[in-house]
Amino acid sequence: MSQMEIFDRRAVAAHRTRAAPRLAKVRPVLDELAFRVLDRLDDTGRRFRLALDIGGRGAVAPLLNARGIEVVTCDISPALAHGTASVAGDPEFLPFGPARFDLIVAHMSLHWVNDLPGALIQLRQALTPEGLFIGSLPLLGTLSELRSALIEAEEVLTGGAAPRVSPFPTLADCAGLMQRAGFALPIAEREEVDLEYAEPFALLRDLRDAGETNALSARSRRIPPRALFPLALAAIAGSGGRLRINLPIAVLSGWGS
Repeated sequence: MSQMEIFDRRAVAAHRTRAAPRLAKVRPVLDELAFRVLDRLDDTGRRFRLALDIGGRGAVAPLLNARGIEVVTCDISPALAHGTASVAGDPEFLPFGPARFDLIVAHMSLHWVNDLPGALIQLRQALTPEGLFIGSLPLLGTLSELRSALIEAEEVLTGGAAPRVSPFPTLADCAGLMQRAGFALPIAEREEVDLEYAEPFALLRDLRDAGETNALSARSRRIPPRALFPLALAAIAGSGGRLRINLPIAVLSGWGS
């Protein structure tokens, strides 16, 4: 295993495949996030002809189609690569030639990529010279309370802790990556999304149903202690057992060059 293999890409694909029949349960959240991200298209004053949707889980393509844009969908999971034009492919090894699309959207799909700088370079190369890239991914602070609670609970139960929540970049990291990839006029903006759950286990169900469960290469393959998640969730639940989660998101945009 190389030092770059932070994530197990086979596990990422398997989690998304298992989530495919359950996405309807988290569709409102996925659709709301996609609407917020794609709302930026109105500020460009441009009409786009052919778009690539990377890992949009059915939330991106309909919004682009509604704007009269032809869409090719691409996902690491064949079960999620569906539509009139679709390709099962990994953004780490993008299966498209140069200058193919005048719009590329990678919405909440790049945070499981090992070589993010390389993936962004490939995405830029797939853009036409005046094409636009829009991407989004979780920022540092995402699920930070859950991460800390799981570490503390597992240490109490077993005397040690396995990694269970992914590392996330800062907004400055994202801005630097866009510049490094060679995008023209790169922008990195922060969006804040607040979620509230009537009971804490609903958060874990949503993560599972969205295909966002642990795919770290260094994750433990052992079955976790039965008391781990109840203990951790009890520690972060508020009054009445309700759970409030803040989801900071980076929205990236840049033009081909």
